[in-house]
Amino acid sequence: MNRNDVTEKIITVKVAKGLQWADVAKKVGLSKEWVTAACLGQMTLDAAQAKVVGKIFGLTSEEQKWLQVVPYKGSLPTAVPTDPLIYRWYEVVSVYGTTIKELIHEEFGDGIMSAIDFSMDIQREADPKGDRVNVVLSGKFLPYKSY
Repeated sequence: MNRNDVTEKIITVKVAKGLQWADVAKKVGLSKEWVTAACLGQMTLDAAQAKVVGKIFGLTSEEQKWLQVVPYKGSLPTAVPTDPLIYRWYEVVSVYGTTIKELIHEEFGDGIMSAIDFSMDIQREADPKGDRVNVVLSGKFLPYKSY
């Protein structure tokens, strides 16, 4: 058994029970974005969170322990993603990445946006021309230091 096996079990049970990530997140007490990432093997749960997730998905105590192991982050199977939705994010970064970088540096200076001190919010935005996906990414700015 490994973390990937636990992730696959979670996905299988989610589909079988018709669960929604937002409902799982409410029971855990954290955002749907973070809890989904954790259940998909990209974040580390503490013991209490793992117990709640374990109860929801029928995980054994051993499987719950795997939820508490720091994962190898980065879940894409290929360098260029082939899933159409994920590819569009790759396209956004490919087309607008230099613009995002330039504007962040102009506003904040030389540094990076943290993906550790970070939050994300994904919402549906009604639009008469077709609903839109509204994604807000918020990361702490970390300046490079001179030494």
